Amino acid sequence: MSAEWVIAIGTLGTFLVIAASAIAALIQLRHMRGSNQIAALTEFRETMESNKFQTAQTFVSFELPKRLKDPVERVNATTVPFSGEYAAISTVANVFESLGGLIKSGVIDRDVACDVFAYMVIRNWDVMLPLITHLRRTLDNPALWENFEYLTLLSKRFQANHPGGAYPSGEPRLPEDDSLTRAIAGEANEGT
Repeated sequence: MSAEWVIAIGTLGTFLVIAASAIAALIQLRHMRGSNQIAALTEFRETMESNKFQTAQTFVSFELPKRLKDPVERVNATTVPFSGEYAAISTVANVFESLGGLIKSGVIDRDVACDVFAYMVIRNWDVMLPLITHLRRTLDNPALWENFEYLTLLSKRFQANHPGGAYPSGEPRLPEDDSLTRAIAGEANEGT
């Protein structure tokens, strides 16, 4: 065998080793990204299930809209930094701001996050939008909670693209149990 053939075989062998190493590295990066995404989603789920966040979200979703109708409470709700019960505003907004940032940077997959959190994100954004608009203008900071805004945009798109939910197409649905509905309807009929 000539020296040229030995060099050619050696070069081809080197190329194959480098190509195999690159493929292995890409696979490992994909696994690492998946692991990072799982860790980030787990942390957000734990945060959202915490008593502090649940209390804050209940305040923002149900109490804040009522308070914004009262002129005295509007002043309290728009005084920055938030204090007392109104600290719930920044708690909720900052959690969704962080989640939106991780989605924007590609750490968390947007479809996965929207499938899990879209309803909650949209509900909180819609309730807080008058307040956010006011704060952005008052503080001259149009970037305030912009990742939360981006997450809401993605969530609204996700829901528009999945109006009946995101259940996998072609998979059968489990049977429903309408016993509670029938019981309530029966009780309503007895009362009339």
